[in-house]
Amino acid sequence: MKNRFKIVFISGKLGDVDGVSLEVEKWIEILTDEGHEIYAIAGKFSNNLKSVPEKNRLLIDDISFDSPHQHEYEQMVFPFLNKFQVYISEEKLKAAAEDMNHKSSYIADSIFDFIQRNSIDVIVAQNTNAMPMTLLGGLAVYKLCSEKRIATIFHHHDFWWERSRFVNSAIEGILSKTMPPQIPGIEHVVLSSYASHILRSIKRVHPRIIPNCEDFDNPVAIDDYNSDFRKELGFREDDILVIQPTRIVQRKRIEDSVRFVGKLGMRYPDIIRRLHLIISLYQGDEPDLNYIAQIKALADDYEVPLHFISDRVASAREITTDGTKMYTNRDVLANADFVTYLPIWEGFGNALLEAIAAKVPVVTSTYLVYKTDIRIHDFNMIEVPDAYNENNALIIPDEGLDQIYDVLTKPELRRKMVEHNFRVAKQHFSYDILKDCLIKLFDDYSYEILASRKKIQKSREEFSV
Repeated sequence: MKNRFKIVFISGKLGDVDGVSLEVEKWIEILTDEGHEIYAIAGKFSNNLKSVPEKNRLLIDDISFDSPHQHEYEQMVFPFLNKFQVYISEEKLKAAAEDMNHKSSYIADSIFDFIQRNSIDVIVAQNTNAMPMTLLGGLAVYKLCSEKRIATIFHHHDFWWERSRFVNSAIEGILSKTMPPQIPGIEHVVLSSYASHILRSIKRVHPRIIPNCEDFDNPVAIDDYNSDFRKELGFREDDILVIQPTRIVQRKRIEDSVRFVGKLGMRYPDIIRRLHLIISLYQGDEPDLNYIAQIKALADDYEVPLHFISDRVASAREITTDGTKMYTNRDVLANADFVTYLPIWEGFGNALLEAIAAKVPVVTSTYLVYKTDIRIHDFNMIEVPDAYNENNALIIPDEGLDQIYDVLTKPELRRKMVEHNFRVAKQHFSYDILKDCLIKLFDDYSYEILASRKKIQKSREEFSV
């Protein structure tokens, strides 16, 4: 890169095991290696974000996904999130919009003060203006780039119109204006060609595509730290560990993973007593206790041993104060016999790449972005077509069950499959690819960033007077 910048990442949360947090960590690692100085602002630092020094961080509780203000606004403006289906008057909705505007201005001022004090050059907004899960954060970032004219890169992972719970909202005008905004002098980044097409069509902006990537030069494998995973969690060496490496969110379609494992056991009774389905991550930012109950009931119906292990999984390896060993999702995958990844929708597929890097066979649905941006690279996956029956259950063909049984019982077949997928993924989704994309992004946007630097410097001088 020609220039070195002070870059601040802003998100509702950072340092967690969700896809946004994981991808931010990768960007931070590469940008730090390239000589940039990194700062971070979040409503919550789930695991302390060790890649950014504490002096370079700012915690703003009001922009977290689970802040009281966020919950209050969600119940008022998104009908599908209104638990009690209470009618909200126009006066209350108007008052809520005014409250959001007032509070977001205060937050924008706090962020701007942090930017001034640290001479920060550019904002990288992580999904703040694509998904309304931090309304105050998104509005604050919008004001910073539209009113203060601070150079801003919007990294969009998915969009609000793709989630049914955010449609028919009472703040359609606010969402259309700010999520994402159409402002000259800002940069948009999306994960896939599909997202690029949609953003061009709906917003008439021209984003650049930077896909999710993975560190294939330092892939996860069995080592001294994670080799005791099975023993620690009570599994036998000959157990078949089927990993669902995702959060518990309805669009992940975990019920279809339960059905897949159940049908596999029924079709091949010789392995039925060894099968275990493990969900590695926690309930996501779309809580639904009924969904967990449904998954458990379905697992009972199919006699699938189901294990929730999120209390043993963190974003980084650590030993807790009580001596409990915490594993990363990559450690879990290193111990997997195969992975189920059957979402109905994904922005890209971080967990898919992690599984490939761990050299684990993957059973995947052919969700949209998989078809447009991943399958084209000639992977050797076990695919389940995204076709659903009248009960909204994924149709699981016998062919997929037969394929995974062959992989489980024929070591050489498994080896060839995972090695092939590893080579293909490394070619198209490695850190080298991400590094090249980020260098080009910041070089191409450098004139706007340098202009923003001058504005911030001038504002500091005026403020100091």
